[in-house]
Amino acid sequence: MKSLEVQIEEPTIDRLEAAAGKLGITPEELLLVSVEEKLERLDKSFRAVVDEVVTKNAELYKRLA
Repeated sequence: MKSLEVQIEEPTIDRLEAAAGKLGITPEELLLVSVEEKLERLDKSFRAVVDEVVTKNAELYKRLA
């Protein structure tokens, strides 16, 4: 596993630590889960846009083929 160092403002760290404490996990675990969830949403969003464009332009693609 690789590691990554980031600079985070103190108020954000405080919020991160509080949220992690409520969940019973470390701040590092919360960050990891949060990043993974965000990346998954981005992937799904990108796929949805691609599907929409392909569907919207299907007739054009058929004529160009």
